Amino acid sequence: MMSYQYTAIGDSLTTGFGALPGNGFVPVYRRMAEARLRTPIRLTNLGVNGLKTDGLEQRLKADYNFRLAVSDADLITISIGGNDLIKAAKAAGNRPGDLSPLLQKALYNCKRNISDIMSTVSQLKAGRPRPYIIRIVGLYNPYPQVDEATEWVRQFNRYTSGYSSRICGFASIYNEFAGNERGLLFIDHIHPNGKGYRVIADKLDGLGYGRLG
Repeated sequence: MMSYQYTAIGDSLTTGFGALPGNGFVPVYRRMAEARLRTPIRLTNLGVNGLKTDGLEQRLKADYNFRLAVSDADLITISIGGNDLIKAAKAAGNRPGDLSPLLQKALYNCKRNISDIMSTVSQLKAGRPRPYIIRIVGLYNPYPQVDEATEWVRQFNRYTSGYSSRICGFASIYNEFAGNERGLLFIDHIHPNGKGYRVIADKLDGLGYGRLG
């Protein structure tokens, strides 16, 4: 019986923080993919709470388990970037004058790291005979009341969606969360709740399965 390998890499959204076990977007999406592809899917979840783009980039370059799990994958999801925004916003603290420059620097670094992440993933997949697909989870804004954060998230999403291709799909979730934070976020107001994770899984599923069938 043919089966697929699904490798999930990224931050606390990948670990499913804020939802009951089995209700993060990764296990929900895996079940959706199994139903659509009518094939068993093995899951390797390499999510790390608090991971930023530089941390993911370093793991993809240097961590044997990460590299192996990505090079063996038929389906890869990536959720990253939210912590880059959150850490920059927290660093500004109560000094609003520091917010813009700190966010701009974080966005610049973030884009550079995403570029490295995507090229490292394609290097790991180079020469692999089996078709594979990549799905990137876009960002919602955990600080909807902060205009600079809204702009940051929009620019991040615009940049990251630029990697769309017949292999790579971008799941845009910004509009689903904007104005619906109360219903879709966990009590920490940062992470999705079970309902929010289902929204993400639905968006991923809606991108189809490209070359996998």
